[in-house]
Formats: sequence, C-alpha cells, structure tokens
Amino acid sequence: MNEKTIINADNAYHKAEQRAEAYFKSLFGQHADQSYVQALIKDLELWKPQHVQRRSFISTLTNKKQLDDYKFIQSLKLTGKLDPYLKRSISYIFMRDMGHALDSPATQRRIGSIVGRLKEQLTRKQAGQEDMFSMARLYRMAEKNGIESTFIWVTEKLNMVTENIPAGMDAEEAQRKLIKIIAGLVMQAIEEMGDDIDPEEKSAKLEQAIRLGYAYGLTYPFIDDLLDSNVLSAEEKNRYSEMIRITLVTGVVPPLGKWTGENGKHMRFIHSELKAAFELIHESLPAEDWEAFLEQAYVFYQSQEVERVKDLRNETYTNEELYIPVILKSSASRLIVRSIIDASEDEGIDQRTFYYGIYNQLADDFTDMADDRQGGRVTPYTYYLEHYEKRKDLINPFELYWTVIANFIHNVYDSDPQAREVILSRAINSLKRFKAKKGEQKYEQVMGLLFSGIPALQETVDDLVQHATDVDFFDKLIRDRMIRNLRQDREERDVFVTQAKKVREDLNATLPISQSEENVLLDESIMEAANYSLGSTGKRLRPIITWFMGVEEYGLDKKAIQPLLKSLEYMHTASLIYDDLPAQDNADFRRGNPTLHRTYTTATAELSGLYLTQQAVAEQASLQSFDAKSVLQLIHYSANVTADMCRGQAMDLQTKGEHLTLEQLNEMCFYKTGLGFEAALMMPAILAGANESEKHALKQFARHAGIAFQIKDDLLDVEGDPSELGKSPFRDEKNNNSTFVSVLGIEAAKKEMWEHYCLAMETLQVLKHNNPFLKHVLNYFVHRGY
Repeated sequence: MNEKTIINADNAYHKAEQRAEAYFKSLFGQHADQSYVQALIKDLELWKPQHVQRRSFISTLTNKKQLDDYKFIQSLKLTGKLDPYLKRSISYIFMRDMGHALDSPATQRRIGSIVGRLKEQLTRKQAGQEDMFSMARLYRMAEKNGIESTFIWVTEKLNMVTENIPAGMDAEEAQRKLIKIIAGLVMQAIEEMGDDIDPEEKSAKLEQAIRLGYAYGLTYPFIDDLLDSNVLSAEEKNRYSEMIRITLVTGVVPPLGKWTGENGKHMRFIHSELKAAFELIHESLPAEDWEAFLEQAYVFYQSQEVERVKDLRNETYTNEELYIPVILKSSASRLIVRSIIDASEDEGIDQRTFYYGIYNQLADDFTDMADDRQGGRVTPYTYYLEHYEKRKDLINPFELYWTVIANFIHNVYDSDPQAREVILSRAINSLKRFKAKKGEQKYEQVMGLLFSGIPALQETVDDLVQHATDVDFFDKLIRDRMIRNLRQDREERDVFVTQAKKVREDLNATLPISQSEENVLLDESIMEAANYSLGSTGKRLRPIITWFMGVEEYGLDKKAIQPLLKSLEYMHTASLIYDDLPAQDNADFRRGNPTLHRTYTTATAELSGLYLTQQAVAEQASLQSFDAKSVLQLIHYSANVTADMCRGQAMDLQTKGEHLTLEQLNEMCFYKTGLGFEAALMMPAILAGANESEKHALKQFARHAGIAFQIKDDLLDVEGDPSELGKSPFRDEKNNNSTFVSVLGIEAAKKEMWEHYCLAMETLQVLKHNNPFLKHVLNYFVHRGY
C-alpha cells in the first residue's frame, strides 16, 4: 500500500468480513434446521399475557390514533401503563444505541433513574403548553446545560444543510437523520460520563458530542443518500467515491478540484462541509481511536459500495453475497459511534453492538421493500421477491429476521425477560404499524408470501399483531412527532411564503403615488423621489404582518385594510430615508440601490421623508369601513409610534462612540425597530377591537421579536453576504455605532438574539392564536440570510 496511508483498508475489511461470515454461518444453521421456531413460539407465549387482554372502556383511552401526544401520555398514566411503556422504551435505547446488557443491576438502576425523570417531565407538561420539541424549549434546555453557543451553532448548520440539499433528495429526511444521530451521540456521551461529573466538564462533553454527532451525521445525506440518488452522473459518482476512499485510507481529504456542471455548487459546499467535519473528528480523537474510526468507516463505506453496484436483475447472487454486506454495514455504522465518542473498551458491548445491526437493518428493509424494489435497489427482501420462484436456495429474509430475534433473545441476551419484552414488543409493534399503513389486504398478501413456510410461527405472530396492545415506544413517538413537526412546519412555511409573496406583489402595485387634484402643487421631483424609494425591492415585512394579522387572525376585509398596509410601508420607507442621510448613518446603498440622497439631493430626501409620513396619515384617515372612533384611536397610536421611533433614532445619534449597556441597547433597538413591528400588530388589533390583555401580549411579542430582528441585522452587517444584503456592509462599524455585536461580540449577540426569540415564542403561548404565521415571521427574523 502507499506509504502515506494510515490504515490497511483491505486487511480491515477482510477481518470484518470474516467476523460477519461467522455470524451469518451461525444464523444460517439456525434458520436451516428451524431450531429457533419452538423456542420463539414459547417466548411469544410468555410475552402474550402482558399484551393481549380483554379491552375495557378505559383501555380504549390509550388508542394512539385518537389522541395527541400529551393526552396519550396522560392516558398511559391513568391506566397504570406509563411506567412499563417508559421502561420498555428506555431499555430499548440502552440495547440498541449502547449495547448494554439489560440484566445488569447498574443498567437497571440507570434505566430506572431515567424513567423517573422522564415520567416527571412528561406528566408535568400542561395541555396547550409549548411543544416539548420546539426550538425555544430546546434552547432553554441547552441554556440549562451551559451549551447555548453549541446549540446555536448546530441550528445554523442544520438550516444550512437543509438549504444545500440538491433537488432530487429529501431535505426533510436529511434533517431528521442528522437530528437523530446527534441525539444518539449526546445520549451515549451522557451515559459514558455518569452522574457525578463536574458541570463544566459535562458542558464540554455535551458540546463535543453535538459537534461530533453533526460531523458524523453529515455522511448520511452527503455520502450515502447522495450516492444512492440520481443527482450525480455515473462519472461523478465514481469520482466522488474514489475521493471518499482516499480520505478514509490516508486520513486526509483530497482537494475537490474543478467540478463543472449543474452539481458544481452543491459539490463545493458538500466537500467544504465534509472536510471540516472530518477534521473535527480527527482533532477530537486520540491516535488509536482515530485509526479505529477510519477502519470502521472504511468497512461501512466499502460494504455500502458493494451493495450499491448490485443489479436486481442479476440472478446469481449467493446468500452470502446478499447478507454479509448487510451485517458489515449495519454493525459498522454503530461501532463507528463508539469510536467517535472515545467510549471505554468493553468487549461485551462491542459484541452486542455488532450482533444488533442486522436485526435493525432487516426491520428497516422490510418497511422499505416496496420503495426499494420500485427503485431497483438490491436488499435481501427485494432480491428474494424478484427471484424466489426460480431460486429455491434463497433464504427468506423475513424468516431470517425472526431467526435473528431468537438468536438475540437466547444467545446474545441469555433469555433475559426484559430483553425478550423489548425485542418482541418492537417486532410486533413494527408489524402493527406496517399493517396500519398498508392495510389488511396488503399485510396478508405480504405475510402469505414471506411467512408461509413456518405456519405455526405465522399463526402466533398474526394473532399477536391482531390483538396485542401496549407495544408502543417513546422513541417512535418522538420520531413521529419530529417528522410531523418538520412536515407541518414546511407546509405552513410554504403557505406563508406563497401568501406573503402575493401580498407583496399586490402592495407593490398600489404603493406608487400619482399626481392628483389634492397634491397638484407638489413639486414633481419630491413625488418622483418618494416613488424611487418605494420602488426599490423591499421585503414589505410590516404590511405583510399586518395583512396576516388583520385578514387571517381577525377576519378583516382585504380591501378595507389596503390603506393601512400602504401607510405602514410609507412610514417605514420614510424612516429608512432619514436613517440613510449624511447627518445620520450616511449610507450609500439601500434595498440594492443607491440611497435617495445619493441619487437626488439631501434636501430632496428630507422632503420626501416628510411627504411619505404625511401620506401615511392620509391613508390611515381613508379607512372608511371601520368606525370613526377606532380609526381615530389608530391615528393617535400611529402618531405616538412615530414620535417614539424618532426618540430611538435620536438615542442612536447621541450615543455614537459610546459603550452602551445591554439595557440601553435593548431600549434603543426597541424604539428604532421593535415599535415598527408593534405597529404592524397593534393597528389591525385596534381596528378589530381586540381586548387589552391581547394587546399587551402583542406588544410583548413585538418588543422581543423586534429586538431579535435588530440583533440579526447587526450580525448580518458583519457576517452577511454583501451581494444579498442590499445595503452597505460594516456600516455600523464605519459610523461608530453601538450595536449588539460591538457591545457583546458575535457569540454573545447570538445568545441575546435567541433569548429574545424564546421570550417572543413564550409570549405566543399566551396569545393562543391558531394561525402559525407569527411563528414563521419570528423564525424568519432569526434565520434569514439578508
């Protein structure tokens, strides 16, 4: 081999292959003589009494389909089933992710401790309280553990990865996998460190686990999924695969080189991000663990490559060729994690981790076999379905799955009752979910094809799938919630973006001011200058917020509030004109164009700002569909807001060069920015006659959302892409302005932004609005790139 290589890749793969061959030979023997069948039927009979009972009225409360997550948990508590549900779920995680022996007293104590804490947290949650998986709640958890900066880092990374997933791949699934892997490494790290660890050391280890989880998790969307997709051409796949192989045998990521074509941009990002991730793992591991990582990673990569080149039409693959790569990739993917977290050596854990892989992989392949077959992918299931009629020597993969289960219960976990409870509950639960998803007819068709060779076992399993209850798992609830949340967020965001675009387009068409009898004496250059500022490509955030608040939340007429939308944009544009003047920020660009005073004159800009302010009042006075008292109240409120915004700008000018306190900075930014968002919420609330408590909550939300928006603006001024910002970068630094970045620094400014994000989100819980648009507005405020 080349002297620059770190590992002997062929030798590492050969040793792993020998181990997999021995494991497969054992499974093959058990399957061939069906020695496992009677033992497994007995296991199922022992398992049955706890899961097949006469259903009472109260037991129907635990029907998951009819309940939301909170009510489901409460129903389990009410029926006395919460403790076994959580114990089964946590035991499964200890088995699957950590390879622990469940009969160990130490493991049982640890599981009991986690179950107790989790039960307390889940049952304490009040109906209507903030979702346990919301970003605000997760940030609060990070804050409690002193890892806010790492949480912010990984959130930014996840958003960046989602934005850079090539078309033709599933961005939602990529994000879910990344989150799952990060959570898995964090959990492993927590178990390795124990309970008596110093808080600072705990924070450091949690931070490292999150960063390493992200680094390792990237391989799934950007290596496995990418190579499995049709995004890359055959030539590009070969080139990329060779680059990965070189990386794993040398420990060094080679340069990407020139990558032309439509995938060039994606590949430059992917290469850059994977390179940084690979180097992070390298820096975190001792030399011997680094080599172990490279060896396990190579085994995983090579077994995937073996699988990837298989052709479903090929009729000659042996059972060994079908199953040994499956054992290799499924076990290596789990053993890699132990090498990454620098886990203590434990031969028993390593063995259980190795044996577990194929059990999980065969379960996943069963679930995905229809999609895999349609996509032409070779798995034990798709290959069997394609060729079993001509190839009587092929092992039935579903029967092997049950062989693995029996082997796991008796030979790996020594017939431990808790291991039996977990493994069989998981198996029956998977089949119940498959049946519910595919329907009774499809389920019977599949079972008739894949399970008819062992009628006694099939009859027992079918009966349990039909009648067993209490086989749910908490990790499935979390996964389903995560998928549901990601999908719902995407759908709501798409609706919000589409509607916001429509509102923006409609508003842009009505914003230009034309000559009329009322302003016939007005200097045309003032009107022209005002229209120049209005015509620039603005986000129109404030009127868009007002539209959603007025139309979607309060049911106000779209046409009736059109003057209000115009008035808000006139007011905001006027404030930007003044903000850009030489006597204030002296800006050269705004909304991608030269500022108004650069294009015309300073005097014209000043007059145009005054003119737009008066036009805003005129528009408010034309709100004819509402009672006069409400309109007068709105105009009065608007005048006070304008005065307070001037106060904020004056504070900004008077404090140039001064080092403001955080309290002073928050106050100034609220007057400069937060009040504009408050007006966008309060004006439709005033017209709709909202009560005082709701108005107070809206003001609180606007305050925190507005400050979060301003902090993001300050961050973008130093971190943003100038081509996307639409205004001059580093303007605050040039003008010697106090900003959240200059006062706190980038990292602390991000924490402050998230603090206000959380406070705004928590205020939304008080409002209890059904429409999610404010949530998406707030998410845009903190995640936007311009």
